[in-house]
Amino acid sequence: MAKVPAVPRPRRVIAVANQKGGVGKTTTVVNLATAIAAAGHKVVVIDFDPQGNASTGLGVAAAARETTVYEVLLGEATLDEATMATRVPNLFLVPATRDLVGAEVELLEGERRESRLREALEAGASDAAFVLIDCPPSLGMLTVNGLVAADEVLVPLQCEFLALEGLSHLLHTVERIRRGLNPRLVIQGIVLTMFDKRNNLSEVVAADVRTHLGDKVFTTVIPRNVRISEAPSHGLPVMLYDWRSAGAQAYIQLARELLTREASAA
Repeated sequence: MAKVPAVPRPRRVIAVANQKGGVGKTTTVVNLATAIAAAGHKVVVIDFDPQGNASTGLGVAAAARETTVYEVLLGEATLDEATMATRVPNLFLVPATRDLVGAEVELLEGERRESRLREALEAGASDAAFVLIDCPPSLGMLTVNGLVAADEVLVPLQCEFLALEGLSHLLHTVERIRRGLNPRLVIQGIVLTMFDKRNNLSEVVAADVRTHLGDKVFTTVIPRNVRISEAPSHGLPVMLYDWRSAGAQAYIQLARELLTREASAA
């Protein structure tokens, strides 16, 4: 595996968000976290999507999710109590179940509703180099909590028509939260996903995004790759399922690029 630069800085909290579903958000969380952990950094993944796909993708069955992020949000458990090991060394998980759907409603009527996750993070996971939050495909209260808790936002963007239109809504939300609730929040970068070099549309979308957002767009692109699609059904990140595949190598390269950015910003 290629060497990844060290990151001599405190814990970074990265919300991985896009209100559009099916863009590779959870896939990016699982595989980017795995690649960072493989480079020797402790990583905590917070599964903040009621579908619980990040938990499944890391091999944690629903029956094994005894304490989840739902209990953390309600103050019934600490983040450390909900954190569990995965089969990947250095990679830990705060799982989610369908119960998290209820939190969306319960938070609307609670105090400090936008900052529950931030408060939980401030009280736990202090020895993790990175925390990655897998936000749900919406701009509701759960995603707001994720953005308020984060230092940075990483946006997976599918290479398809109208991609920029959906991105503009998310960037507007990020700016509103930065102004009103979390002044430290910045855009870490845009990751182009499901890139098909045989399809001219992918090239057009990629060029369009880079024109509008410049160096905010990662150089690394994530290709359409059958191994990436197969890996979650085995409860494995693609690096463990087939590390030689184009998908696995792309996420290794993405981790290298992200860590280089982090080291430069330190």
